[in-house]
Amino acid sequence: MTDTSSRAHPGLPGTGRPVHGTHEHRPAARWEDAFLSGNGRHGTLTFGDPYDDRVVVTHHTLVRPNGSEHARPPELAAELPALQDRLLAGEWEAAESFTDHRPLQWVQPFHPAFQIRLRALSDEPRGYRMRTVDFTTGEAVATCEAGTSRVFVSRADDVIVQQVTGLDLDISLDHRLPGAPAGLAVGQGSVLTPDGALLTLRARYPASDRAYTGVTLVVVTGGRTRLTHPGVRVTDARSVLLLTRVRRHTGELDVTGEQRALSELPRRYDDLLARHLPLHRTAYERVTLDLHADPGERGLPGSALLERPRSAALLERLFAAGRYHLLSSAGLNPPRLTGLWTGDWDTAWSGAFTNDANVNLQTASAAAAALPEVTESLASLIHRQAEDWRENARAVFGARGAVAPAHTDGESGLVYHFSREYPLHLWTAGADWLLKPLVDHDETRGARDPRTAAALAEVALFYEDFLTRTDPEDPGGPLVVVPSYSPENRPTGGSWGAVNAAMDLSAARHALLTAAAYHPDDAERADRWRALADRLPPHRINSDGALAEWARTGLEDTYDHRHLSHLYGVWPLDEINPYDTPRWAAAALRALELRGAENDSAHGHLHHALIAARLRDGRRVAHALGEVLEGDFFHASLMSAHYPRREVYNADAAHALPAVLIETLVQSTPDRLVLLPALPPALPSGELRGVRTRFGAELDLSWGHEGVRAVLRPHRTHRIEVRTSSGGAQPLDLVAGEDHVLTLGTW
Repeated sequence: MTDTSSRAHPGLPGTGRPVHGTHEHRPAARWEDAFLSGNGRHGTLTFGDPYDDRVVVTHHTLVRPNGSEHARPPELAAELPALQDRLLAGEWEAAESFTDHRPLQWVQPFHPAFQIRLRALSDEPRGYRMRTVDFTTGEAVATCEAGTSRVFVSRADDVIVQQVTGLDLDISLDHRLPGAPAGLAVGQGSVLTPDGALLTLRARYPASDRAYTGVTLVVVTGGRTRLTHPGVRVTDARSVLLLTRVRRHTGELDVTGEQRALSELPRRYDDLLARHLPLHRTAYERVTLDLHADPGERGLPGSALLERPRSAALLERLFAAGRYHLLSSAGLNPPRLTGLWTGDWDTAWSGAFTNDANVNLQTASAAAAALPEVTESLASLIHRQAEDWRENARAVFGARGAVAPAHTDGESGLVYHFSREYPLHLWTAGADWLLKPLVDHDETRGARDPRTAAALAEVALFYEDFLTRTDPEDPGGPLVVVPSYSPENRPTGGSWGAVNAAMDLSAARHALLTAAAYHPDDAERADRWRALADRLPPHRINSDGALAEWARTGLEDTYDHRHLSHLYGVWPLDEINPYDTPRWAAAALRALELRGAENDSAHGHLHHALIAARLRDGRRVAHALGEVLEGDFFHASLMSAHYPRREVYNADAAHALPAVLIETLVQSTPDRLVLLPALPPALPSGELRGVRTRFGAELDLSWGHEGVRAVLRPHRTHRIEVRTSSGGAQPLDLVAGEDHVLTLGTW
């Protein structure tokens, strides 16, 4: 049993420091409000009622077969030259027929496994006290007068660990969750073994040979245990420890092997927690944000704090919760649309990895916020699907190299999710977009991952084959990207498949130049890639003075849209910035000013904020944040929704918000540091500690009425340029291992 009596819980009031946890004074009534734990593979949603607790179990591999597991990309390469001719001739609707006429096929939908049910046998008054989640440990704890329940998901042992003390219990595994298909074939068992009671639940998907199995080992200290098929009853025990894993598989699973693996783990909660903490706590505590919030507000339950959308304490807690949830959902894969969690089989948009915006927005803080675990999870997904990306390039475009899909379930990386309104098979910018966080990570650590180098070479190879067309009206002029697609928008009066979308131009240029930089020893190839990049056309400024979403004359902007793909050159790329390209930056800011919010999706608001921060517009950042904070986007769990009023459980806002706050305070490139570029007026003072920069230094920043102070701890010797919100610039020579202190006005 873990003794927490003398340890100040991160959710308790009266603290003079930011709160690294949250709490509520009642159990969750909805799964959306359940507290979250995870290790990047297994996840849990804990309702937090020791008398009648429910712990929903999830796993990144749990996707329901729906036919798409056999889907292939469309074989369209032979038709590509004709399509290109038609688009270049101004037939703007030509791409609508560039299809094999299949119906829209969603990727396999993500779903929960089952819930662990623990029902107390006592009829005594409930005496409920509190439920908490500690971001520093990953523990979800619920306490009542009679006993305590604790849950965490071990990063060390890949197991869900739960301990209950002080209560007599009926324990079972229950697959009956909202949306569970009627044809789900479920078998359950319970047996007493020398290691403890073993509970199993096997579920086979309808009309499929694929299944998943959950195994829970119940280890009882003292008391009595008897079977109550399909569960177990425990009475008079000093403590009950539950160890749970779930596996997705084809055919039968060796349950004996799973039981043996669980029985080899330590039998004490404290020992299992001690193995987990060095991996979880070390990662979580690398970066902290202190906004000097009111101590009384810091002590409020999360649900009460959410009712104060202008509170600095709310931003502190959402920053902490965002890093916690991002870390907890990243491991085997990066976070899905729902992170690692859902309590319902009917997940919106299949709970997919949506690559054309959401994955990168959710992982946007990984490099700066010192979470290489998150970047590695994205790299893992990319590298597992490399062969599928090659097949996409071959089938759709007749090219070598790699093309990423806009949607994936984590199993297949093939392009098959597309339709007339969403011709996602035309999107060629995805590989560069998804690889950009890996490049940022390499810059932060000062070493190039050979896997990233190989992936970039594949993307450059694709552009070698794909970028062959010039404008028929100017055959000696620049290359054109045709067909070209700006997710998920279309020109006014035109169609979705177009020419020279701004995102495609930025992606092709960046991919070619970055691939050349990663391969300096292959001079011939690097020169060829740089030459291709030089032949791409520039962006266009439209009649409104805005950076156009399509550089092709005649394709006019549609402003009211949630996506901001055309501003890829601003964020996350450094192609357009106020310092080196002020004219283009002004046009990008004008494009941002004209952009509507369409359906008020959370990812649209925070994408807007990230771009505004790069363009030094703190008031626009504050407005975008306000739309989310005042729009009732967050559940009591501090996980977010896709739409206002907590409609559609979705991790975009929760995971992207830390990146927005960091970008307002610190921005870096391999050669530049910008301090307080877009500080919102409502944050007059604070401290940000542990941030990583892309020139290889850690940074602690403090700001307030007494000035600004930054401490740099470089890991490599390098000259950088330092800029501030006032626009001034100074060179700074950094020496590896030597701290450097910057104080505004003195350096």
